[in-house]
Amino acid sequence: MAPSPPTPATGPDESGLVGFAVDLTSHEALRRVHVLEAIGPDWDPIEVLRGEEEAYDLLYSGLDAEQQRLHDELVEAGVLPRRGGGRAAA
Repeated sequence: MAPSPPTPATGPDESGLVGFAVDLTSHEALRRVHVLEAIGPDWDPIEVLRGEEEAYDLLYSGLDAEQQRLHDELVEAGVLPRRGGGRAAA
């Protein structure tokens, strides 16, 4: 991958500030290549999502009445995502 051309220098604007811009397009493409190499060919995003859902269910399972009330308030406030029937897992 060819490096990006250097960013041209610009002088100060009317506020006295100098503009600064960097094109990270090539860096982002390289970062994505490295991420895909790191996770490997066996990575299954659907399975990962299922595992996250199971962990969420386990985290919010077995709440007592006060904990469930607080959980419901957090869901209603948009702090926690709404799931299923709006109740934490039993």
